[in-house]
Amino acid sequence: MCGLDRNTSMTVFFDISSNEKPDPSGTNPQLYIQFITSYQSPDGQTRLRATTVTRRWVDGAVGTEDLVSGFDQEVAAVVMARLASYKMEMEEGFDATRWLDRNLIRLCSKFGDYRKDDPSSFTLNPCFSLFPQFMFNLRRSQFVQVFNNSPDETAYFRILLNREIISNAAVMIQPSLISYSFNSLPAPALLDVSSIGADRILLLDSYFSVVIFHGTTIAQWRNMGYQNQPEHQAFAHLLQAPHDDAELIIRDRFPVPRLVVCDQHGSQARFLLAKLNPSASYSNVHEMAAGSDVIFTDDVSLQVFIDHLQQLAVQAS
Repeated sequence: MCGLDRNTSMTVFFDISSNEKPDPSGTNPQLYIQFITSYQSPDGQTRLRATTVTRRWVDGAVGTEDLVSGFDQEVAAVVMARLASYKMEMEEGFDATRWLDRNLIRLCSKFGDYRKDDPSSFTLNPCFSLFPQFMFNLRRSQFVQVFNNSPDETAYFRILLNREIISNAAVMIQPSLISYSFNSLPAPALLDVSSIGADRILLLDSYFSVVIFHGTTIAQWRNMGYQNQPEHQAFAHLLQAPHDDAELIIRDRFPVPRLVVCDQHGSQARFLLAKLNPSASYSNVHEMAAGSDVIFTDDVSLQVFIDHLQQLAVQAS
């Protein structure tokens, strides 16, 4: 590695061959792993650091309680993204989407609670409940869908994915969305097209870009200059709040993300729409309420993805 800092996060994979598989029921129930790091400090000294971690062996064939309680959904999503990116580079003809789907189906089949061949009975432990959503967004991310990016851009995205801390890498996979309106304080919003409203401002953080999105009514009032009138100071504060929060995000991030300020139905709105769950598309536009926004895409929505996942999971066992 070229360098290490306090925010560097690395993934280490251990490949255990079948003829060297350890026996968890042995005399020592603990697993010990030691990392030896040799590096040069800023003052020119060469240092050697030993880091030892320990975990308890768990036999997945006997009981899964320990595996379930120790499952970190964000870490697992980042590990899957890094491994999928690596395989896309190293294995010719590797189908990342199908590989992710197969692994997700196996996980849900093993750890889900259901009756055989009955999708309506399927439930997933809360420790796993967000993982399918992470995989849904990973399948649609720039790490798997590389068609619209140049090879240089794809390499740049993967370099940062492989070195950033978990919280930042998780935002790369599943962006965060905050909603601003007159009726409530700034609050997290669903990463869904239904979160778009004419009287709302949305702030999207996808790590590589930060998007401030104005609804049509907000944009019209801004263009008419209401924020400059003394009696509409509340509107001026509403317009400024997402810019202040975006500045906080950008200030502490390197490389600096791209800031996109756009309006509903504008050309730059694609930076937001590309990241949202297409729960409203041309295929079900007749079911949507008047004034709702629609994403014109052939991608399935999260609900359709979950429904198919449940059907396949209850059949895989």
